[in-house]
Amino acid sequence: MSQPKASIKDTQDRIVREFNLFEDWTDRYKHIIKLGSKLPPLDSSKKIDSNIVKGCQSQVWLHAEYTNGQIIFEADSDAAITKGLVALMVRLYSQQTPTAILETEPTFITEIGMNEHLSPTRANGLASMVKQMKIYAMAFSSR
Repeated sequence: MSQPKASIKDTQDRIVREFNLFEDWTDRYKHIIKLGSKLPPLDSSKKIDSNIVKGCQSQVWLHAEYTNGQIIFEADSDAAITKGLVALMVRLYSQQTPTAILETEPTFITEIGMNEHLSPTRANGLASMVKQMKIYAMAFSSR
């Protein structure tokens, strides 16, 4: 039997602790890129227009499935840092209920200072990823 998924709050706390291990943003960016490199590849059948996150400068695909009351997110991007950002969001929201996703903002972004270190286009892209995940949660919450 698999372990129950940690709560979104617990996952955010873990992400904050993880990023606090790095002294500067160069190392944090390297960590974000490393997280993206560990993201399982998205099957090409899911790299379709309807899965493209609108508002991202890079190509970002976000696929969601609703299983046993939880949303499973899969994602990919053609840009290293963006792929790392979407990997963080998948880690945060995947295997959570629609209600938990809708009720919980990704506060770790501010807590680790990421909002101050992303270019405006990346910040917009990240906001678009969060928005798309919440749209999926809204759609699945009516099931």
